[in-house]
Amino acid sequence: MIYWVRVKQTMNNETKNREESGEQTAENQEKLAELIKAVHHNGLTALKMHFDDVEGQVMHQKDYGPVFIYQVKDPSNNVYACGFFLGELIAKFQSGNDPSLWMSSFFVELMKTEGGRALPKPPAGEDEAKALIDKVIVPQCITALHDEFAPEKVHAGLQMHEEHGPVFEAGFPEIKDGNNVCAVPLHLLFTHLLLNRDPSELLLQGMYNIREEHSIN
Repeated sequence: MIYWVRVKQTMNNETKNREESGEQTAENQEKLAELIKAVHHNGLTALKMHFDDVEGQVMHQKDYGPVFIYQVKDPSNNVYACGFFLGELIAKFQSGNDPSLWMSSFFVELMKTEGGRALPKPPAGEDEAKALIDKVIVPQCITALHDEFAPEKVHAGLQMHEEHGPVFEAGFPEIKDGNNVCAVPLHLLFTHLLLNRDPSELLLQGMYNIREEHSIN
């Protein structure tokens, strides 16, 4: 009987823990849904300060969670689309700066392309994906890095990381002491490209962080 009581008590505890865990999960999901709704609304409000015709939707990206896709139309009804990650929008909204200027800047840049610019279609297979990497992402990132920091020497190119797989690595060879390299997973650069974002912005940010760490202006 003692054995049964112990088992029964354990089962009761496990049931209680599962119920509490389920309640916490449901509560967390509800809070996340409210957060997503609020961020989506704030994004629309921010963009409507600069554009008359704005639409938005939220998509779930397997590796990066909620992604906010906004579309803006110009006076000729041409559509321009751009995607943002939940974390970066929250950071911008809580920064104390004007997030509308930051968000609208992406569309101002996109509107330099006449006739509209919808989100790119994902590659249909490995060959198309490889072509995007070799012919678009890698050359674009290398050019942006060299242009941004010229005449300083910059190391830039693809590398294989044990944990993250293929990464784009960039660094300053002239910095000998401390961290002189940043690396961004290739799939993240790829995702940026498919959201009509410049993949090189991640690498440029990383390089400026390195310069800041070494007090280089």
